[in-house]
Amino acid sequence: MNSSKWIWRSVGILSVLATLLLLAGFVYAVKDIQNPQAAKEQGPKAAEPQTGTVSSNPETAKELKFAVLGDSLAKGTGDNSGMGFARRTIKELSPAGGRKATLLNNLGINGLTTTGLLPKLEERGTKYVLGQADVILLSIGGNDLFQGADLISKGIAGTSSTAKGQELDPKDLLKGLPKASTQLKAILERIRAINPNALIVYVGLYNPFGDIEDLQIPGNEAVAEWNQAALDTINKYGNMTLVPTFDIFQHHLDRYLSSDHFHPNGDGYQQIAVRIVQAIR
Repeated sequence: MNSSKWIWRSVGILSVLATLLLLAGFVYAVKDIQNPQAAKEQGPKAAEPQTGTVSSNPETAKELKFAVLGDSLAKGTGDNSGMGFARRTIKELSPAGGRKATLLNNLGINGLTTTGLLPKLEERGTKYVLGQADVILLSIGGNDLFQGADLISKGIAGTSSTAKGQELDPKDLLKGLPKASTQLKAILERIRAINPNALIVYVGLYNPFGDIEDLQIPGNEAVAEWNQAALDTINKYGNMTLVPTFDIFQHHLDRYLSSDHFHPNGDGYQQIAVRIVQAIR
């Protein structure tokens, strides 16, 4: 009997508690409807987009934005079509796999050296263009190694003798190498600091005077040392690459050089563009 009373008393108490709980829930629900509260953010606040940086992976991105920087090769000098390796690269990429490639700006300047390029990297416009790019194409160094090359090419133009009054000591090709290669390292590192995410494609040097007896060996040595110095820096970063061009021109100067015997012609630029596309894919 006592057991039965205890059971009924317990049931009664639980019923009262359940009723009170339901009433409290109902009151809270009505209050929440009448006076809704703002939802609290869960976890850390989403990062604000940063000006001058990109988040896409150049290897997988459907759209690639290109910036071009450097000397006359970057500009496309020698290509009668005016396309150069920059626009040829974009043309090669666009039909492939539905990828869209666009050129933000070509900042190539005839005659530019590493000394001239370094301060330009601090210009507001240059930093803006580089900061928006997924891929940065860089060509620099030819004018550092082959100073006076334009003068020489006018005199020799594919022959094995220098023009009257124009003498070039082959050793001069190597004199400026240490300083210029140090500046190239600074350029690559500065570009990386401006845009930590972009793929930086450095176009390696070739020897435009490989068919001239006096300049073949020292020219090849200077170019090899230069390209190796560039590679030493590039290998320190995961999103830089060097596109070799030396072998393209080595035995085909007559086929791929323009009439100035220094810059590529249209076919030469096309070969460079193919290499660049291979590096990006």
